[in-house]
Amino acid sequence: MQFLPTTFVQYSQPIPPGGVTSATPYDPVDAVYAAVRLLCVNGARDSRDIHAAIFSYNHSEDYVAQVLDIAQQYRAITVPSAALTAVAFAQAQLGKPYIWGGNGNPGFDCSGLTKAAYAAAGVALPRVAQDQYDAGPLLPAGQPLQPGDLVFFGTSTHSVTHVGIAISPTDMIDAPDIGLLVRIDHIGSPIGAARPTAEHRYGSWRVAIAAAPTPEPARPGRTT
Repeated sequence: MQFLPTTFVQYSQPIPPGGVTSATPYDPVDAVYAAVRLLCVNGARDSRDIHAAIFSYNHSEDYVAQVLDIAQQYRAITVPSAALTAVAFAQAQLGKPYIWGGNGNPGFDCSGLTKAAYAAAGVALPRVAQDQYDAGPLLPAGQPLQPGDLVFFGTSTHSVTHVGIAISPTDMIDAPDIGLLVRIDHIGSPIGAARPTAEHRYGSWRVAIAAAPTPEPARPGRTT
């Protein structure tokens, strides 16, 4: 959501985990939390008046109708419980530091976070981003993202350098880079996406974690 500066100030506090110290509408984490506060204050809490909540953000009945129509489409989608568990795990890691090769103590790199999130749901993933992309199952181009989908970034499908876990069609949780914290980012333009809870072409991904040993962290020069 985009904010007028004066509107953002009303809903910018307290600063959320992973947000910047001086809250700004240009930081994805700050903007997401401010949007939630705006919607809840104006009717979205407990679904009291969703129409009023959306209208408080954009005073256009056409805009409200469009948002409600899209929401109805997504309401028909059933997200697997394993994906929701993975998302909940990732959300609990917000604010932890990026650590290259990290698996959670005390922080994560990008693929360490996604692997740990799905491990919490009983789904085994490979360790590094390229291998997670190669494992799939990949989504067809243009298919809407669901919570729990993995989104990949890089210069090509053979040079995947980053991965995050979608929490909506437009936002993800990821461990971005050295010196940064696990946070919510806008997805932007990924090179592909995968749905680990879907039926894999060689069978189901739902396997015992013990059956999938963790590879060594990637060597320097290969982003996980």
